[in-house]
Amino acid sequence: MKLTQDGEILAENKVLILYILNKLTEPITNDNLLRLILSVMDMNYFYFQQFLLDLLEKKYIVCFEKEHKQVYQITDSGKNTLDLTDDILPGIIKLKVDTSFESELKESEEADSITAEYTPRDENNYTVTCKINEKNNCIFEVSVFAGSREEAKKIVDNWKENAYRIYPEILSSLNN
Repeated sequence: MKLTQDGEILAENKVLILYILNKLTEPITNDNLLRLILSVMDMNYFYFQQFLLDLLEKKYIVCFEKEHKQVYQITDSGKNTLDLTDDILPGIIKLKVDTSFESELKESEEADSITAEYTPRDENNYTVTCKINEKNNCIFEVSVFAGSREEAKKIVDNWKENAYRIYPEILSSLNN
Protein backbone atom coordinates (compact mmCIF):
# COMPACT_ATOMS: atom_id res chain seq x y z
CA MET A 1 0.00 0.00 0.00
CA LYS A 2 1.38 3.38 -0.99
CA LEU A 3 0.49 6.37 1.15
CA THR A 4 -0.27 8.29 -2.04
CA GLN A 5 -2.82 5.73 -3.23
CA ASP A 6 -6.42 6.68 -3.75
CA GLY A 7 -8.16 8.68 -1.06
CA GLU A 8 -10.89 6.10 -0.52
CA ILE A 9 -8.43 3.52 0.84
CA LEU A 10 -6.75 6.13 3.04
CA ALA A 11 -10.14 7.21 4.38
CA GLU A 12 -11.11 3.56 4.94
CA ASN A 13 -8.02 3.01 7.10
CA LYS A 14 -8.74 6.10 9.19
CA VAL A 15 -12.39 5.09 9.61
CA LEU A 16 -11.21 1.63 10.71
CA ILE A 17 -9.12 3.25 13.46
CA LEU A 18 -12.10 5.37 14.54
CA TYR A 19 -14.38 2.31 14.39
CA ILE A 20 -12.10 0.32 16.70
CA LEU A 21 -11.53 3.22 19.11
CA ASN A 22 -15.30 3.76 19.28
CA LYS A 23 -15.79 0.14 20.41
CA LEU A 24 -13.38 0.56 23.34
CA THR A 25 -14.56 1.55 26.79
CA GLU A 26 -11.05 2.52 27.96
CA PRO A 27 -8.17 4.38 26.28
CA ILE A 28 -5.67 2.13 24.50
CA THR A 29 -1.91 2.20 23.95
CA ASN A 30 -0.40 2.60 20.50
CA ASP A 31 0.91 -0.98 20.48
CA ASN A 32 -2.41 -2.49 21.48
CA LEU A 33 -4.30 -0.41 18.92
CA LEU A 34 -1.89 -1.56 16.21
CA ARG A 35 -2.34 -5.16 17.38
CA LEU A 36 -6.13 -4.81 17.01
CA ILE A 37 -5.76 -3.26 13.54
CA LEU A 38 -3.42 -6.03 12.40
CA SER A 39 -5.88 -8.68 13.61
CA VAL A 40 -8.33 -7.33 11.04
CA MET A 41 -6.15 -6.23 8.14
CA ASP A 42 -2.55 -5.81 7.05
CA MET A 43 -1.34 -2.25 7.60
CA ASN A 44 2.15 -0.85 7.39
CA TYR A 45 3.36 0.45 10.77
CA PHE A 46 4.52 3.79 9.38
CA TYR A 47 1.24 4.38 7.55
CA PHE A 48 -0.61 3.49 10.75
CA GLN A 49 1.39 6.14 12.61
CA GLN A 50 0.64 8.69 9.88
CA PHE A 51 -3.10 7.90 10.07
CA LEU A 52 -2.98 8.42 13.85
CA LEU A 53 -1.23 11.78 13.39
CA ASP A 54 -3.85 12.86 10.84
CA LEU A 55 -6.67 11.87 13.20
CA LEU A 56 -4.96 13.71 16.08
CA GLU A 57 -4.50 16.87 13.97
CA LYS A 58 -8.18 16.86 13.04
CA LYS A 59 -9.01 16.27 16.74
CA TYR A 60 -10.95 13.07 15.97
CA ILE A 61 -8.83 11.31 18.57
CA VAL A 62 -6.80 12.46 21.57
CA CYS A 63 -3.57 11.16 23.01
CA PHE A 64 -2.77 11.57 26.69
CA GLU A 65 -0.72 9.96 29.44
CA LYS A 66 -2.31 7.43 31.77
CA GLU A 67 -0.32 5.25 34.18
CA HIS A 68 2.93 6.49 32.56
CA LYS A 69 1.77 5.34 29.09
CA GLN A 70 0.57 7.27 26.08
CA VAL A 71 -3.00 6.21 25.27
CA TYR A 72 -5.52 7.07 22.56
CA GLN A 73 -9.23 7.70 22.76
CA ILE A 74 -11.87 8.80 20.26
CA THR A 75 -13.35 12.29 20.75
CA ASP A 76 -16.96 13.41 20.30
CA SER A 77 -15.89 14.95 16.99
CA GLY A 78 -14.40 11.59 16.01
CA LYS A 79 -17.65 9.82 16.92
CA ASN A 80 -19.64 12.29 14.81
CA THR A 81 -17.25 11.80 11.90
CA LEU A 82 -17.54 8.03 12.29
CA ASP A 83 -21.34 8.29 12.15
CA LEU A 84 -21.04 10.18 8.85
CA THR A 85 -18.36 7.95 7.30
CA ASP A 86 -19.25 4.54 8.75
CA ASP A 87 -20.47 3.32 5.34
CA ILE A 88 -16.95 3.74 3.86
CA LEU A 89 -15.81 0.72 5.87
CA PRO A 90 -16.70 -2.54 4.08
CA GLY A 91 -19.08 -4.84 5.96
CA ILE A 92 -16.57 -7.70 5.93
CA ILE A 93 -14.04 -5.57 7.83
CA LYS A 94 -16.68 -4.52 10.37
CA LEU A 95 -17.59 -8.20 10.80
CA LYS A 96 -13.91 -9.10 11.35
CA VAL A 97 -13.57 -6.35 13.95
CA ASP A 98 -16.78 -7.37 15.70
CA THR A 99 -15.93 -11.08 15.79
CA SER A 100 -12.21 -10.96 16.60
CA PHE A 101 -12.39 -7.87 18.77
CA GLU A 102 -13.16 -9.50 22.13
CA SER A 103 -10.40 -12.11 22.03
CA GLU A 104 -7.77 -9.73 20.64
CA LEU A 105 -8.64 -7.06 23.19
CA LYS A 106 -8.47 -9.56 26.05
CA GLU A 107 -5.08 -10.76 24.80
CA SER A 108 -3.83 -7.15 24.62
CA GLU A 109 -5.08 -6.40 28.12
CA GLU A 110 -3.45 -9.54 29.52
CA ALA A 111 -0.13 -8.66 27.87
CA ASP A 112 -0.24 -5.25 29.55
CA SER A 113 -1.55 -6.47 32.88
CA ILE A 114 1.79 -7.83 34.17
CA THR A 115 4.77 -5.54 33.73
CA ALA A 116 8.26 -5.25 35.14
CA GLU A 117 11.19 -2.99 34.43
CA TYR A 118 14.51 -2.13 35.94
CA THR A 119 16.18 1.26 36.29
CA PRO A 120 19.88 1.77 37.01
CA ARG A 121 20.67 3.79 40.12
CA ASP A 122 24.39 3.59 39.42
CA GLU A 123 26.76 1.10 37.79
CA ASN A 124 25.95 -1.83 40.13
CA ASN A 125 22.61 -0.90 41.67
CA TYR A 126 19.22 -1.27 40.03
CA THR A 127 15.64 -0.69 41.10
CA VAL A 128 13.21 -3.27 39.74
CA THR A 129 9.54 -2.30 39.63
CA CYS A 130 6.97 -5.07 39.20
CA LYS A 131 3.30 -4.27 38.58
CA ILE A 132 -0.09 -5.81 37.97
CA ASN A 133 -2.60 -3.64 36.14
CA GLU A 134 -6.29 -4.26 35.74
CA LYS A 135 -8.41 -2.16 33.38
CA ASN A 136 -5.64 0.44 33.13
CA ASN A 137 -5.38 0.75 36.92
CA CYS A 138 -2.39 -0.41 38.92
CA ILE A 139 -3.65 -2.86 41.56
CA PHE A 140 -0.24 -4.04 42.78
CA GLU A 141 3.25 -2.57 42.62
CA VAL A 142 6.47 -3.53 44.33
CA SER A 143 9.97 -2.13 43.93
CA VAL A 144 13.03 -4.14 44.89
CA PHE A 145 16.80 -3.65 44.86
CA ALA A 146 19.08 -5.64 42.54
CA GLY A 147 22.86 -5.65 42.87
CA SER A 148 23.61 -6.23 39.20
CA ARG A 149 22.06 -5.89 35.77
CA GLU A 150 21.85 -9.67 35.46
CA GLU A 151 20.00 -9.95 38.77
CA ALA A 152 17.61 -7.15 37.75
CA LYS A 153 16.89 -8.86 34.42
CA LYS A 154 16.32 -12.18 36.19
CA ILE A 155 13.79 -10.57 38.57
CA VAL A 156 11.97 -8.93 35.63
CA ASP A 157 11.81 -12.20 33.69
CA ASN A 158 10.72 -14.17 36.76
CA TRP A 159 7.94 -11.68 37.54
CA LYS A 160 6.62 -11.77 33.97
CA GLU A 161 6.58 -15.57 34.00
CA ASN A 162 5.37 -16.18 37.56
CA ALA A 163 3.38 -13.14 38.73
CA TYR A 164 0.19 -15.24 38.77
CA ARG A 165 1.84 -17.36 41.50
CA ILE A 166 4.00 -14.76 43.30
CA TYR A 167 1.26 -12.13 43.74
CA PRO A 168 -1.10 -14.35 45.79
CA GLU A 169 1.85 -15.46 47.96
CA ILE A 170 2.78 -11.86 48.74
CA LEU A 171 -0.83 -10.96 49.52
CA SER A 172 -1.18 -13.99 51.74
CA SER A 173 2.00 -13.06 53.63
CA LEU A 174 0.80 -9.48 54.08
CA ASN A 175 -2.60 -10.62 55.39
CA ASN A 176 -1.13 -12.94 58.06
